[in-house]
Amino acid sequence: MSDTTTAEGAAATNGKLTHRQILTVLSGLMLGMFLAALDQTIVSSSMRTIADELHGLSLQAWATTAYLITATLSTPLYGKLSDLYGRKPMYLTAISLFLIGSLASGMATSMYELAAFRAFQGLGAGGLMSLALAIITDITAPRERSKYQGYFMAVFGISSVAGPVVGGFFAGIDTFAGITGWRWVFLVNVPIALAALVVVTKVLNLPHTRVDQKVDYWGAVALATGLVPLLIVAEQGREWGWGSAASIAMYVVGALGVSAFVWIERRMGDAALLPLRLFNRSVFRMSTIVTVVQGAGMFGAMMSLPLYLQIVKGATPTQAGLQMLPLTLGIMVASLTSGRVIAATGRYKMFAVAGIGLMAAALFALSTITVDTSLALVMVIAFVIGLGLGASMQTLVLAATNDVRPQDIGVATSAATFFRQIGGTAGTAVFLSILFGTVGDRIANAIRSAMTTPAYTAALAQHPEFAKQMQSGLDVNDTSFLSTLDPTLARPILQGFAESMSTVFLVGGIVLTVGFALVWFLKEKPLSDKSAMEQRADAEADAAPALALAH
Repeated sequence: MSDTTTAEGAAATNGKLTHRQILTVLSGLMLGMFLAALDQTIVSSSMRTIADELHGLSLQAWATTAYLITATLSTPLYGKLSDLYGRKPMYLTAISLFLIGSLASGMATSMYELAAFRAFQGLGAGGLMSLALAIITDITAPRERSKYQGYFMAVFGISSVAGPVVGGFFAGIDTFAGITGWRWVFLVNVPIALAALVVVTKVLNLPHTRVDQKVDYWGAVALATGLVPLLIVAEQGREWGWGSAASIAMYVVGALGVSAFVWIERRMGDAALLPLRLFNRSVFRMSTIVTVVQGAGMFGAMMSLPLYLQIVKGATPTQAGLQMLPLTLGIMVASLTSGRVIAATGRYKMFAVAGIGLMAAALFALSTITVDTSLALVMVIAFVIGLGLGASMQTLVLAATNDVRPQDIGVATSAATFFRQIGGTAGTAVFLSILFGTVGDRIANAIRSAMTTPAYTAALAQHPEFAKQMQSGLDVNDTSFLSTLDPTLARPILQGFAESMSTVFLVGGIVLTVGFALVWFLKEKPLSDKSAMEQRADAEADAAPALALAH
């Protein structure tokens, strides 16, 4: 194995960038990260409209599943390839694939086409967030890094609000600029991606030490064999039944694939897609475990809270997005504040502990909500969730990357993103199963209780069509009828949803309590004052005299 130093541009030879240079690079990274973060929320708020337009309501989950699979699988591959061949070419590749996938998705004529194009789009998305984190890790010292990562968290928070608003807007209009409204959900990515390509091409000029090493293709195949069935069953298991033959087959194939992946990674050593030696480092190992737990709780909250606002409180996707503004504000306040404190003190563990603790407390508070809970209180709790996210999410990435060699930065940051996605996927599957597994009985109990009141029986008598619909069974997968239903008749249904969501939040709080207990075991390793680029430059300078003597 040999190292060859190449330049992706004209960065300083000692690897140190000025604050202005870092902000210039950051401008390109934030555009790429905004693409990935925005896409997750803008599509979810408009998918039902898209499915109706393409006559594929029963297939809508596959458009999400296909994207999730390719985005998750490609994440560790981008990390490894960027360590080998450089960040800039891989980041430009990720943006280009995402751009092409977005353009194709905007021209889809069926749900099958949309699922295929979304899968292609996911190939690019896998690199957008993880490589942005890897690059900022390259160019900033750990002690200063949180200040810059705070900008990323702000982008993440803004996209969580802008996505539902923009998605709801485009899904709600017939045409815009002569093109069907929902197609802009994907086409809006095109100008942003083009701008990102131009900016990244111009500003991302970093030196790179090329490592001549085999690419772990068999590891990638084994990872795909292990994860694809598990991701599919996580998304489809509720429809199939968790104990069905199809689900069991997915479990078996997935377990065999994961086992094969671990065996291959052990044999590949340093060339592995995800080197197992990283998990011998206690800080990296513990931060990864906590990241998985946090991902499950985080995505559970981010998924369930908009559902509560839309179903129980009757908000449109656009209104629900705006009502999530306090969460975004909390993320921005906590991420920017914690970044400055970490830079000044060098202490970071307290933010991971406090952040996950706040998230757990907020979810326990949400578990007490009812139909009549004031919107103001819900928004205050959302702000607290944002504070917890902003304080802990970036801190866990900082802890993991501060514990690895400079040569492993790409793998380490992509691993953090990868395991957060895995936790989020598992959490979302579990929380949705809890919600839809309990809501039927909760609604039935609420209706039985309401039937004893004169007001409900009188309203039911005035709406015989609804009484007939109740006899055949309510479809809880489509709640659009609630907006036009008599409020008296709707209340027990809303009560049932609120009680089930309360259970979801309670389980989320318990999950995050486990994370809160684990994060106390995270060792606080002193933060380096040198960036990964500076450390690599120092190592090369130290090795140069020895290399000269050898020749």
